[in-house]
Amino acid sequence: MQQVFISASPSLSWVEEMGGAKKRTLAQAEKQQTQARSEEKKQGTPKSKTVAEKKVGSIDLPDQTEKELMAELSKMRAITPYQVASRYNVKMSVAKNLLSKMEQRGHIKMVSRNANVKIYTAIGAA
Repeated sequence: MQQVFISASPSLSWVEEMGGAKKRTLAQAEKQQTQARSEEKKQGTPKSKTVAEKKVGSIDLPDQTEKELMAELSKMRAITPYQVASRYNVKMSVAKNLLSKMEQRGHIKMVSRNANVKIYTAIGAA
C-alpha cells in the first residue's frame, strides 16, 4: 500500500491510496465477540417500549332494541358515525351502515355531509 502526499489542502495530510478496512485476524474477531457478549450480560435484558394497545371494534351491534338505541341517539345533538362507533365499540363501517339504515327507516335525518363524514340528527330532537 502506497501513501501519497497531497499538498492541495491547507493542512498537510497523508492519504492512503486504494485503502479500506483492514481485515481482522481470528483472534481479534473472537475478542470482539466476547467483549460484546460480556457487555450484553452487564446491561441485562433490554427494556422494551410499551406500545399502546390498538382498539379493535366489534362487527356486531350492541344487544339493544331499536327503541333503546333511538332513545340514546335522540339525546345527542348531532349524530356522527364516529360517535356511534366509539360509544358502542363497533367499527366505523358498521356505524355508517347503521346510520344509513336508520335514515332510510325515517328515524334520523341527515343535516350535513361532505366526502368524509355525514352528520345526522334525530327527527324527534329536531
